[in-house]
Amino acid sequence: MQIFIAYRDAPERRAALAGSGPERYRLFGLDDFAARGAEVRHNLERRVPVWARAVDKVLNTLVYGVGGYGGDFASVLASLRAINRADVVLSTVDTVGIPLVLLRRIGVVRTPIVYVAVGLPERLVQLRRLHGLYRRALAGTRAVVSYAESEVRWLRDRLGAAAKIVFVPFGVDTSEFAPLERAPDVDVVSVGADPRRDFALLTAIAARHPELSFRIVASAEHARALGGAPANVEVEADIPLEAVRERLAAARVVALPVRENSYSGATTTLLQALAMARPVVVSRTDAIAAGYGLEDGVNCRLVPPGDADAFERALLETLTGADAATALGIRARETVERSLTWERYTNALWELVSR
Repeated sequence: MQIFIAYRDAPERRAALAGSGPERYRLFGLDDFAARGAEVRHNLERRVPVWARAVDKVLNTLVYGVGGYGGDFASVLASLRAINRADVVLSTVDTVGIPLVLLRRIGVVRTPIVYVAVGLPERLVQLRRLHGLYRRALAGTRAVVSYAESEVRWLRDRLGAAAKIVFVPFGVDTSEFAPLERAPDVDVVSVGADPRRDFALLTAIAARHPELSFRIVASAEHARALGGAPANVEVEADIPLEAVRERLAAARVVALPVRENSYSGATTTLLQALAMARPVVVSRTDAIAAGYGLEDGVNCRLVPPGDADAFERALLETLTGADAATALGIRARETVERSLTWERYTNALWELVSR
């Protein structure tokens, strides 16, 4: 089998392609597919030529100009020969997925597509027109994969019965993210680069509790926005995943406040923290409300998004109840081992692409 994987270009992804270890989750199963005997290609193998960038600019200008939503046409066009030689394309993010389905709609891409949606509803509601074109283009895929049951329901309602939409919970490598034998040295740690992270909620809580120590690991953009954080909040930006793992291990409690949305529940960091048996307080967005086996007070603390008072109460209760927090962490690890492993996730993707 020949599989072509379409990625969003990022330094972290290129680093993952060049190595191994905890970064492998950024490859969406590439190494697992190759281990099964598949020939795997991807769109970051070669430099994008000038002509592809020029066509990308023209196409995006045209698409956005008529009220549509574009993306990375450049790397798709540069890889077109390899794409059309493959048996199936796995598109891992909407940035490349939307160009792929549009180009397939007009016959430029001929290979069947398995499309992973990450925030697709937010993109579709931005359409000023061409709703029918995008609906037909997405319905023409072999499957649309979502990491949230709520997103699946939304997409089925909008795309209709012709679209095959599948819920696949994300997973975590339980060997790379496992409990570490070290004493916590920070009260609260929060990690995330997603734009939906509600770090403002967390810093407001920190300002009311100067006796507690907080560490936020975020993107450079988030870090700039947190320039006026309270003195008891340490902010780090864009550190390696190995260091992130150490920060999670050093936390008495992992706090993951998220604003309401269709696709993000701090899912990747949440699963990593659960796998490391850390007690977690997380916003109960629709993305993680169902399908991940999470239960408030059993394997984590779930709080309504945007409710600062409820988040503060859950955080303080977890910090002051050492025995309960330990039990929370133990059951968190058990939940991950039972149903949220990386092997289960890649097995589900393999079943879709091999079918």
